[in-house]
Amino acid sequence: MMARGPLGYRTYRAFTIALAPMAPLLLRRRARRDKEDVARANERLGRDLPPRPAGQLIWVHGASVGECVAALPLIDALLQDPARQVLVTSGTVTSAKMMSERLPKRALHQFVPIDLPAATARFLDHWRPDAGLFVDSDIWPNLVFGAKARGIKLALVNARMSERSFASWRWARKTAAALLSAFDLCLAQDDEIARRFRALGARDVRAIGSLKADAPPLPADPQKLETLRAAVAGRPILLAAQTHPGEDETILPASDVLRRTIPDLLTILVPRHVERGPEIAMLCATRAAKRRALDELPDADTLVYVADTMGELGLFYRLASFAFVGGSLIRHGGQNPLEPARLDCAVLAGQHTFNFTSAYEAIFRAQGTGLVHSSGEIVEIARRLLEDNAEAQRLSQAAAEAAGTLGGAVGRTVTAVEQLLASDARA
Repeated sequence: MMARGPLGYRTYRAFTIALAPMAPLLLRRRARRDKEDVARANERLGRDLPPRPAGQLIWVHGASVGECVAALPLIDALLQDPARQVLVTSGTVTSAKMMSERLPKRALHQFVPIDLPAATARFLDHWRPDAGLFVDSDIWPNLVFGAKARGIKLALVNARMSERSFASWRWARKTAAALLSAFDLCLAQDDEIARRFRALGARDVRAIGSLKADAPPLPADPQKLETLRAAVAGRPILLAAQTHPGEDETILPASDVLRRTIPDLLTILVPRHVERGPEIAMLCATRAAKRRALDELPDADTLVYVADTMGELGLFYRLASFAFVGGSLIRHGGQNPLEPARLDCAVLAGQHTFNFTSAYEAIFRAQGTGLVHSSGEIVEIARRLLEDNAEAQRLSQAAAEAAGTLGGAVGRTVTAVEQLLASDARA
């Protein structure tokens, strides 16, 4: 198939064709760093794929754990049609493991092919999905244009675009317009995001809310939760969840100040990336610290507990009455505040919350507080909540109620996707 479209895409396609002979080597190198599943490496090349299930097949693609988890309620809703199957693709080992544990019947997971023309063609020709739903913003040009060329209906769902990404795309307007207009439908998380997609040439753009607002509460193993509660033994907790480099250095001094008046305080740090566990333990310096990745539990002498394990965030949101949510003191854009709020855990965060603007605004408005800029402001709000249980409960309830008002995106997404499939049938 001859490449058409703007110069930017033609250049990209030529580059990926030239890169193709190196793909196996690249996969082997990534596998040595545990970035690929060796047993399933051929999936990334569009080879050794399992049989396509009969009937209508909806393809849902998310980059990693966050996008795939957000899509779970949507997948459940799509599978209400008993004649339908769902194919889920993602690009990370952790998301593949999680999907193997959480996908319902009639849904299967595959690794997304590397965005090489031959690999994506093998993938698309084998699966022949009736529609492709791309979650958030993980858009691969060869995959998208290949699907469009085969008549596959495409939708961007839970669509997200930061102001920074928008500014970058404006320098390649023709390429952006060609890529985004390949989607028949764009379901944006809010009005501002919808405006950005329209400005770049996306078609049929609608603001319908975030799928993450409809996600079920994060799970927690009951036995592990009971064990943790026994280890903590009722101590007051300062929880900092999903922290990024530069944020632990702000939380730790705050905990030092708080311990002057709350001497039995336990600080729990949950890094966004678990491989940072040893680094955070070093940051603790002379503070007595323990790491969960080493199968350690906090005891009466532990000042800082580093929770550097995968898939256990639900434990800690159930353990604390409030949490600082990371990625917000730095220009990352903030991690998902709905996860703690849905578990009756009040939310504190820095000023950089553009990944979840609507959710943070709703939660802060309901709580009447929560925005922090410094270690001192964290101390001020945390001390009030640690010393006043009634105030902590009020904020926790307010956060949960705010999270509850943001739902409904799953139902609106399903309606739009059904309409898209119906239009294809009429054609």
